[in-house]
Amino acid sequence: MTYILEFEKPLAELEKKLHALQSKDKKLKPQERAQLAALEAELQQKTEEMYSHLTSWQCLQVARHRDRPYLRDYIQRICDDFSELHGDRRFGDDRAIQGGLAVIAGRTVMLIGHQKGRDTKEKVECNFGIAHSEGYRKALRLMQQAEKFGIPIVTLVDTSGAAPDLAAEQRSISQALAENLYVMAELRVPIIAIVIGEASSGGALALAVADRVLMLEYSIYTVISVEGASSILWRDTIYAPHAAEAMKIQARDLYQFGLIDELIPEPLGGAHRDHDAAARALKAAILKHLDALAPLNIEERVQQRYDKFRKIGAFAVAE
Repeated sequence: MTYILEFEKPLAELEKKLHALQSKDKKLKPQERAQLAALEAELQQKTEEMYSHLTSWQCLQVARHRDRPYLRDYIQRICDDFSELHGDRRFGDDRAIQGGLAVIAGRTVMLIGHQKGRDTKEKVECNFGIAHSEGYRKALRLMQQAEKFGIPIVTLVDTSGAAPDLAAEQRSISQALAENLYVMAELRVPIIAIVIGEASSGGALALAVADRVLMLEYSIYTVISVEGASSILWRDTIYAPHAAEAMKIQARDLYQFGLIDELIPEPLGGAHRDHDAAARALKAAILKHLDALAPLNIEERVQQRYDKFRKIGAFAVAE
């Protein structure tokens, strides 16, 4: 059964009644069949209403849902073939960032993304999607390899940030992030970045300097984690919900501000409820933007990418 978030409890009660009736299957009486149909309609209506008015804090909870599809879940569903490539050729193979050559609907791309891990063993192995310097250097190596062979790049972003520990500092995490930003701005192959869950801080941006930046409908994108912002502003993480609202972290907010290029619709009630439907929407978006980018002049496309990010945060001063 899908893990129930606190704000979803009213829906859980309806689902419980619905499943009780559905379990009877062919033994349902005419009156119960009518009740079942009414419950299904009510559940759909209330789910649509609830998810169309999510607060930023609720949206963050959906983006972090433990059943939400991760990188490997999408790879299994959208790729005809996938050959993982390992290591940064300097230190090691960071499992928080995984990538390799993928074939999607007959098209070869370099697919790179954060992997949080599904069970305890994998979560520890992947450090909950929080990558160290070698993870970002691996991603950079794969992107440069993609450029060498003229292969488009697709990144799936899902991290609470880059590793903040001593080991990351010793291996120059800030330099690794900055180098990714610098190189991605000038790569000559098409780049599509998609936020599939939460995207926070430089750890997200280091995979997201792209020609097209897309977000799943209930994903979030922010300069710092809401808990981090709360700690700085109010000296306590208890105010994280307030920080979430103030920071405008939802995909729909970012789309309205012109910071991203498209919202990818999720299944009713979030991607965690239907991995297959979420993967189909993601795949369609990737193919759509690969088609749109393919005919563009290389020099113009690279300049457009550069201008896209230079314009973020621009403001005018009244004279």
